[in-house]
Amino acid sequence: MAFNQRQAVVRLSPAMIKSIGQVAASSIRLDHNRTAQAVADLSRLFTKDRASLKSNYLDHPAHAAAYLKYFLPVNLSKIQVLLDEMPQGWPDQASRRSIRILDVGSGPGSGALAAFDWLHQHWPDRISDLTVVAIDVSAEALKQSRLLWDTYSRESGATGGRLIAYEGNLERSSNGPWLKSVDQQAPYDLVIMANCLNEFFSRTANPIESRVELVTQLLARLTPTGTFMIVEPALRDTSRALHQVRDRLIEVKRCTIYSPCLHENSCPALVNPFDWCHEERGWDPPPEIQKLDDEVGFIKDALKFSYLLLRKDGRTIVERRPEVYRVVSELRELKGEKRAWLCNELGRSEIGRQDRLKSESNAPLDNWHRGAIVRIERVVRKEREGKVSAVGRIERDGAVQIIRST
Repeated sequence: MAFNQRQAVVRLSPAMIKSIGQVAASSIRLDHNRTAQAVADLSRLFTKDRASLKSNYLDHPAHAAAYLKYFLPVNLSKIQVLLDEMPQGWPDQASRRSIRILDVGSGPGSGALAAFDWLHQHWPDRISDLTVVAIDVSAEALKQSRLLWDTYSRESGATGGRLIAYEGNLERSSNGPWLKSVDQQAPYDLVIMANCLNEFFSRTANPIESRVELVTQLLARLTPTGTFMIVEPALRDTSRALHQVRDRLIEVKRCTIYSPCLHENSCPALVNPFDWCHEERGWDPPPEIQKLDDEVGFIKDALKFSYLLLRKDGRTIVERRPEVYRVVSELRELKGEKRAWLCNELGRSEIGRQDRLKSESNAPLDNWHRGAIVRIERVVRKEREGKVSAVGRIERDGAVQIIRST
């Protein structure tokens, strides 16, 4: 199916927005100014001062308030964007078997609540088949997830779904008792790790290998046709660490990539230490988020994140071909031309078109955007003084098509 325009911005359901507001107001009482300061403090810990971020930061009342009121709606929206991107046929409507989801490092239930709300909006008759297992090191965060789940059930009328919460230290992965708890509901149709993989094993000698081991253990609890979703902050260091985990998982043949990658070669973004891949999706923030943005000086008009959707059955978001690329940068308007960085099995390269060569067949280039999947009939690399140009060119007779937008 082709998409010629960018998809509409993401919006959380009114019932979810209301539920978060009710829980935040009733459980943690901070005035607006203190909440805004807590949002600024927590944002600093998430970005510039990650070395000071403790695993139990949600046990801090001010941080918990900031997370509920500001970061939770953002993270729910990121997960729902990726639920929209899941393969057709999920959840399985024919079998009527139960839907089992595992939310790893759940905090106050980011994955659990996003999936609950998404399923209620898309497949309300399947809520009674839903079981979500949430596991986190913070008992307080798990209490918040239960309260949010129950409040949303009441506000939305989505009854019948089950939330099972376990407290556990996921860094004790080889013999941790949490694995036995997880196994009681295995296998899972969907495993979600949202904004937590980068926090695991950060103080170990080889954090990448430890994270790969954890993901591998969880992949073993995935159904043969299930999906493993990993969402990480759109920061250079956390994104590059995710790229390294991706490469290692492919190397040991534990899974395949459904998206965003259109190949399973080594990640080309790792070649240059200043490069990394991330997504940017349109978002319509709730009024409370906009109010806090104004107070703190943030602009949260888009969802930015890095991610992987992993499978064990080889399914891919589109058919992989040498002429199919994912746009991995914004479209840059230079003097007399437009360019973007694209990635596929041939590597990561800059491709553009001079304005004077615009034609009906290549006009879709003007709508390229980060994350779009495009088909290009012919890319020309001219040779000058014995050197092939690093920039690929689309000529007047070149054909461009956007085969999937974001």
